[in-house]
Amino acid sequence: MRVLLFTGKGGVGKTTTAAATAARAAAQGRKTLVLSTDPAHSLGDALGVELTGEPVEIADGLVAMQVDAQRAFERSWHDVQDYLRSVLERAGVDALQAEELTVLPGAEEVLALLELRKQAGSGRYDLIVVDCAPTGETLRLLALPEALGWYVEKVFPAHRRAMRVVRPLLSRVAAVPEDGVFEAVERLHAELSEVRALLTAPSTSVRLVLTPEAVVIAEARRTLTSLALYGYRVDGLVANRVVPLSDDPWMAGWVTAQRAQLDSIRVDAAPLPVLESPYAPGEPVGLEALLSFADVLYGSADPTEVTCTEELLQVARDSDGFLLSLALPLARIEDLELARSGDDLVVTLGGHRRLLSLPAALRRCSVAGARLVEDRLVVRFEPDPAQWRAHV
Repeated sequence: MRVLLFTGKGGVGKTTTAAATAARAAAQGRKTLVLSTDPAHSLGDALGVELTGEPVEIADGLVAMQVDAQRAFERSWHDVQDYLRSVLERAGVDALQAEELTVLPGAEEVLALLELRKQAGSGRYDLIVVDCAPTGETLRLLALPEALGWYVEKVFPAHRRAMRVVRPLLSRVAAVPEDGVFEAVERLHAELSEVRALLTAPSTSVRLVLTPEAVVIAEARRTLTSLALYGYRVDGLVANRVVPLSDDPWMAGWVTAQRAQLDSIRVDAAPLPVLESPYAPGEPVGLEALLSFADVLYGSADPTEVTCTEELLQVARDSDGFLLSLALPLARIEDLELARSGDDLVVTLGGHRRLLSLPAALRRCSVAGARLVEDRLVVRFEPDPAQWRAHV
């Protein structure tokens, strides 16, 4: 099954592009689901229909839905929310205020990904197209499954063991989490781990949508790097609202400015394709208009073709030890920070951080150096007797 995610800066037309891609794929005979995790709820507007939290058939082979994040949140976080509410109420917080305070910021959008997991596991579709939230929210969302996994695997077991010891004492003075709370966190971790496995599979890729403007393209460059840092493949960029050639001096100025931006992003993103959609006189709303939009955007190409097969993370052996290689397109060495923390390699880039759990062989090595080579961070590991003893 193929999964395509569309994201980009707010207002660049990512929802339109996602809906048009899904419509084109369905028209070509693929059973297609297009779903939105964007709280703006624009997907229904683009399709010209009212969507709910359940899949709705739009046309032959095309199904759409707007993820009900609140329902996913309540289903997956209910036990933890009850515990947090009881703690606040024991501290004297009003019941209504306690209810509001236990709604964790951003959690609803993150848990919306669980609906993607559910629909992908149904086996009903050849293709799932995801209309994601704007770039910043999407990056935070995609980083969470791995970050929560690190916490549950490294910190959570020790915390749970400690709670078993101190529960008889603490229960006299405070609300102590029951096993159901821990099980809820572990269940959420398992579900999000499945989400991450789905999103990092070779059959899944991200497409960045942009407009030919300096600020938008600058964000697209950063997003390319950040997505690779977190282990997600980008297989193309879509440039919307490209001004067509004109003899009018004012329009010609726009054409020149946009062409300069498009030329620069083509160079930076190579070998990724940059598809173009011309500025249209009206918004493409409704199935017929979306199919016309897709025809112009993709031409005769297959919109679902897998074009990116690069392994983002590679480990190889050399004469002195091991080389760990991580794809980081457009990264600058001055923006990179690298650290070793126990069995993890901590990579920080432009405000984004990833904790890479090292393979067993590298845990017995020390970091001997790092450099950027052709858009890849290459870290050298050399065998360390002290590390071997530590892991015996």
